[in-house]
Amino acid sequence: MTNYHKVKLLEFPERGDERGHLVIVEGMLDIPFEIKRVFYIYGSDSDIVRGQHANRKSQFVLINVAGTSKVKVKDGLGNEAVFSLDRPHTGIYLPSMVWKDMYDFSEDSVLLCLSSEHYDASEYIRDYQKFVDIMKKEL
Repeated sequence: MTNYHKVKLLEFPERGDERGHLVIVEGMLDIPFEIKRVFYIYGSDSDIVRGQHANRKSQFVLINVAGTSKVKVKDGLGNEAVFSLDRPHTGIYLPSMVWKDMYDFSEDSVLLCLSSEHYDASEYIRDYQKFVDIMKKEL
């Protein structure tokens, strides 16, 4: 069984009044893990593809806090889905062992990434065919 079926769009509490908006995202409440790392991607042209990997351990939540982007997820077994991140109070939950491509960045895109793990290069699978082979062995 793959984790692909666990990928889901999340909607976060949004508060606001005449002063503006406030979006709240809390680990273990709004997202299903403790946040151990935060990073963001900006300045990527619309024709650039970021990500292009799967992670053995890390789970992520991606939120476009400004602008827009798309995220394509694959399970390595032929299933894929595309999510549009176009509202700052929504995000996508990505469990471990799903392939992710982020692309179609608007000029003003700032993609916030929340991770369940500290960075460890050894847990990244950066070759799609290797990912496919691993997933087929899991069946």
